[in-house]
Amino acid sequence: MHIQEWLETVPAVSIYILVGVVIGLESLGIPLPGEIILVSSALLASQHGDVDPVILGACAVAGAIIGDSIGYAIGRKGGKPLLERLGRRFPKHFGEQNIAMAERSFEKWGMWAVFFGRFVALLRIFAGPLAGVLRMPYWKFAIANVLGGILWAGGTTAVVYYVGVVAEAWLKRFSWLGLVLAVVIGVTSMLVIKSRAKKAAAKPQPPQPTPERELAPAAD
Repeated sequence: MHIQEWLETVPAVSIYILVGVVIGLESLGIPLPGEIILVSSALLASQHGDVDPVILGACAVAGAIIGDSIGYAIGRKGGKPLLERLGRRFPKHFGEQNIAMAERSFEKWGMWAVFFGRFVALLRIFAGPLAGVLRMPYWKFAIANVLGGILWAGGTTAVVYYVGVVAEAWLKRFSWLGLVLAVVIGVTSMLVIKSRAKKAAAKPQPPQPTPERELAPAAD
């Protein structure tokens, strides 16, 4: 079953909790489809009034900020051995190449790697734990974490919601326009055909040639 189809079957409260928990766990460092769940939920909110986009966005922001903060604390306590254990358990996401790329991003950008990491799927998983492992000052991490969480989670919810509302309204107008256009084309075609039929009926028909009678042979 598609994610959005499944979301339509559960209560709004469950959607809020699901979004907050999944995004929180993803931000903590567990590879989960947080962005997919958020986009699907925001799109559902644009189509059904039961899901409040404001509450949805708030839950997403809270999950992002809290999850990243827990990830930072775990990374600061676990250090490099934590990344090695994660690499053995999740080699696809925490392999040596991915960790090296994330470390280069942190060395180059510092707290901005946490902020912009929200918008990159791989860095979104690494940001919290790696910031803790690399001993980034907490105040820098906290500022980037809060601002990034608000902009990514809240912004994604708002954009997808409003795009969904506009798209649905446009599609509704398009369906009415399509119906009207189909009726107009149908009526016009019918009138044209009837007009041509009338003209064809009123046009004088050319006289049909009469067959020549065979003359009987004269009697001798």
